[in-house]
Amino acid sequence: MSDRPNPDALLREARREARGRLKIFLGAAPGVGKTFEMLREGAERQRAGVDVAIGVVETHGRADTEALVAPLEILPRKAVEHQSHRLEEMDLDAILARRPALVLVDELAHTNAPGCRHPKRWQDVEELRDAGIHVYTTLNVQHVESLNDVVASVTRVRVRETVPDAIFDDAEIELVDLPPDELIDRLKEGKVYVPAEASRALAHFFSKANLSALREMALRRAALSVDRAMLDHLDALAVPGTFAAGERVLVAVSELPGGDGLVRAGKRLADALKAPWQVVFVETPRVERLRAGERHRVAEALQLASSLGATVARVPAATVIEGLRTQLAGMRATQLVIGRSRRSWWFELRHGSVVESMLRASDGVAVHVLPAAGAAVSERRALPVLGRWHEHAMGALAVALTVLLGRASLPLIGAGGTDLLFLLPVILIAFRFGFGAGVSTAAIAGLAYNFFFLPPLYTFTIGDPQSVLTFFVLTGIALFTANLTGRLRARATLGTRSAQENAAVAAFGQALARASDPETTSRVVCEEIAPLLGVSVVLLVRRDGALERIASAPEDAPPLGAVDLAAAEWAWSSGEAGGVGTGTLISADWQFHPLRTSMGVLAVIGLAAPDGRVPITADRALLLSTLLGQAALAHERLRLEQDVREVSVLRERDRLRAALLSSIGHDLRTPLTSVAAAVDAIAQAHPDEAATGIARAEVARLRRFLDNLIDMVRIDAGAVALSLEAIDLTDAAAAAVHDLRDILGARELVLRVPPDLPLVRADPRLLHHILLNLLSNAAVHGGEGAIEIIGTRRADGIRFAVRDHGPGLRPGEEASIFETFARGTGSDRARGSGLGLAIAKGFADAMQAPIHATNAEGGGAMFAIDLAPLRTG
Repeated sequence: MSDRPNPDALLREARREARGRLKIFLGAAPGVGKTFEMLREGAERQRAGVDVAIGVVETHGRADTEALVAPLEILPRKAVEHQSHRLEEMDLDAILARRPALVLVDELAHTNAPGCRHPKRWQDVEELRDAGIHVYTTLNVQHVESLNDVVASVTRVRVRETVPDAIFDDAEIELVDLPPDELIDRLKEGKVYVPAEASRALAHFFSKANLSALREMALRRAALSVDRAMLDHLDALAVPGTFAAGERVLVAVSELPGGDGLVRAGKRLADALKAPWQVVFVETPRVERLRAGERHRVAEALQLASSLGATVARVPAATVIEGLRTQLAGMRATQLVIGRSRRSWWFELRHGSVVESMLRASDGVAVHVLPAAGAAVSERRALPVLGRWHEHAMGALAVALTVLLGRASLPLIGAGGTDLLFLLPVILIAFRFGFGAGVSTAAIAGLAYNFFFLPPLYTFTIGDPQSVLTFFVLTGIALFTANLTGRLRARATLGTRSAQENAAVAAFGQALARASDPETTSRVVCEEIAPLLGVSVVLLVRRDGALERIASAPEDAPPLGAVDLAAAEWAWSSGEAGGVGTGTLISADWQFHPLRTSMGVLAVIGLAAPDGRVPITADRALLLSTLLGQAALAHERLRLEQDVREVSVLRERDRLRAALLSSIGHDLRTPLTSVAAAVDAIAQAHPDEAATGIARAEVARLRRFLDNLIDMVRIDAGAVALSLEAIDLTDAAAAAVHDLRDILGARELVLRVPPDLPLVRADPRLLHHILLNLLSNAAVHGGEGAIEIIGTRRADGIRFAVRDHGPGLRPGEEASIFETFARGTGSDRARGSGLGLAIAKGFADAMQAPIHATNAEGGGAMFAIDLAPLRTG
């Protein structure tokens, strides 16, 4: 590791110092004491002379928390009018004007009311920090964006309010921890929620298993933040050492057999330690002499590591030991996984043992050595390492020119100075053609010097003993120079190739950034990859159920045959490479790779070599992987931009629809009232006229339809306000039946609500509308059988259901039946406006009461809503 500070780390430190500091009190769940701890530390800072103010704190009525708030200055909140309600939010401008040294802001993941400057409270905090104000805040681990899916899979609850992980990058984390049993006791004692809510929470989110899992997530997230902060600080100060506060695993692979085993062992170790891991291949000058099979083994090991989630790197270095030491120091690894091959004693004498060297030199690093399987490794190399014939010929020519130069300069420098001239061709040839040509040039140079300059001249006999020493010294120096120059050339070649690949990847990324539509992006991908890898490239996407070729380079690239298309389909469906050079459909002429992201496979790229060979050699596999990753991200960006545009169009369409429905509902209400009054007048004048009864029923139906339109607009606009009260379900059912007496008529009604059923906590107006729509749906679409109203007690609450005895729901309609303007496809259930059930679901969602549809046992459809019982004490 360099003893110079890391410039990136220094820059992060400078940015951190220029802003206000952020301290996050992180907890596993509500009730562990985050707000209490934040207020306690705030009070301590105030006693120490720091100017502390409260921006927003929620005490939830807890006496001990309110006692900590009392001595601190509370900045007034800002009133925000929203949907005829008065909400209070943190006043960002007031805090900036007051400018305390430290402000306490509770609930970092909170969503601000519409009309505030920022939609999220964490954005308010970022602005406060930009103004130089230090912030203390609280957060539960389930609100961390990267853990959202994990939390949902554990708790079966999807948290909608999340905070980006970038907030943690320069924040100080204090974990507020409480064992699950103690938190459950606090919940039962009513110290977290009121008793009615606490009982329901214990049965769902606050189970011991959930709390234990959340606690582990919080501990690991806090440890990760601390580890990253420590590494940034050490890099900024250029402090050497591993500092094993957190585990980091490095796996070293080579061209020898067994690399896949090393990668899998490293994966198991990283999973056991819950640690980040990296797989590295050190490119020494020997990499130029690797056989095709050895290069393929390296590529396979790195590809396996990438598929298992490791960070992959190829590091150029003079020796394997030097490369591994540099990589260990750079990532501050605490665990090294390395294989021990069966080398001969002669090889280890010449090159040394990598394993022994790492064991001696890796202070503070646990070295895991895996023995190689199989026979001893052959150290024989192919002859091309000695160079081609024309390279040796160039060496001989260079020596001949040196002889001429030496003979010409002999009167000026004398015989004693000519020996150094013969080092020139050795250096030049070794640098230009490598070690093999340099060795032959050194031998020829020694013989030429003996033949033309050492007495007796023009013979290979050496008469003077001193000349014998000169000859062997010159030859030895020439060989050493050839070896050294050859190594420098190999290192320069590796460095040049690495620089060229990095430049190519950077240029590729810039070209993709300039593309703004799928066609241009696909064309850029093909046109950039083709010359970089020396292959033909095609890009295919799925349209109308089939893969379609939308770009290629060159434009006259060979057509795709039936086997090629089958390989492309395999790559799309499986997300793995297929075609020539892979394990699937190897008879194809093309090799296909999926462009895969978290959104799935977005496209397939095909590669074909002009001479029919495998298009990607092993040493180019990592470059291809990098290019494919960038291409996939470019297509994902375009897909997301398209989704955003489509969402904008849908929002505008919904806005226009809501405006139209609202206009229709309100504009028709006045004439409908006049029509209803006229019908009533006619009915009073002609009480025996049958048509007046029909007219009254149709006017009532039209009025309910208009009410449904207006209610749907209110739901879409989020204008549904709650007023939760204790409700007797028997009374609620009776009121709904009374209002629908005209529709229900003589239909048989069966009320199955036990008299001892507890009261429920709900909004009476919304529940009434839900029952009206469910009963109306059963009366109109449920056939001629009885309609049942059923109330049942369950472990998690009260279920209130309306059942008919009609044809029921078709398979798959259970969820879609609640969509706006959705209507059933069976029998007469397809009649109607399609709004009633959507309104019922909207009102149920507003009360956070799940509603669902099923087919009842014995026939008919059942629509049920789950309500929370009212608990006292």
